Amino acid sequence: MTEVDKTFLVKVRQAGLWEIPAGRLAQTNASSEAVKRAGLHLIDGHSKLDQLVREDAKILGVPLPEEATAEQQGWVTQMENARGVEFDRLFANLLRSSHGKIFATIGEVRAATQNDLIRRHSRQANQTVLDHLEVLEDTGLVDSATFDDVEKSVTPQ
Repeated sequence: MTEVDKTFLVKVRQAGLWEIPAGRLAQTNASSEAVKRAGLHLIDGHSKLDQLVREDAKILGVPLPEEATAEQQGWVTQMENARGVEFDRLFANLLRSSHGKIFATIGEVRAATQNDLIRRHSRQANQTVLDHLEVLEDTGLVDSATFDDVEKSVTPQ
């Protein structure tokens, strides 16, 4: 169990702590059926990942946070204050950005980990994040600036 493995579990937990509420907000604040559908995918996928991460962390003795980061909480607050088309764009771009960035991290963790539980968890996270990337892109609302930002953050320096 490496520090990278531990950090991965913490990041998965934190993702669920803000993305499940974001998915719920999509059900009430979105105007687009595609955004509402993406929200349901977030609720479903992150609920399953959250259960798995809590089980794995308990087995591996890794303490997990009980709340999202301050930045993530700020994103939820932005979404709470948005409605309709404004919400749809904010939701699609914030979530597509965060999923794009973590997608690269999942690949790195999976490639390097020697821990069987982390391998299993990274495989499930990879499938979930790929699904979320696709439903967010299917909204047709992701801006080119979001893709550019993700590219900059995942490109090795």
